[in-house]
Amino acid sequence: MTTEVKNTRFDEFLEFPCAVNFKVLGVAVPELVDHIVAVLQVHAKANDYNPQVRPSSKGNYHSVTVSVTVVSKDHMELLYTELGRLELVRYVI
Repeated sequence: MTTEVKNTRFDEFLEFPCAVNFKVLGVAVPELVDHIVAVLQVHAKANDYNPQVRPSSKGNYHSVTVSVTVVSKDHMELLYTELGRLELVRYVI
């Protein structure tokens, strides 16, 4: 596993800790939400998740929005990276 170095500017625009809405676009299968929540439970344990799921117009994809409390720029970058590694996920916004 390689560690990806990101050069984001989250720390310039956000005051940590803060709640951030992650929107994860993935394949429309029932286990998508479970995979997303499993990653979040590993890396952001203190959160109480309430994912909101919206299907795409053709039903091939789901948009899952979940609010997560992030504690630092590195924490936020880690969540983006780990969610993006999921096989069912196409984009993390």
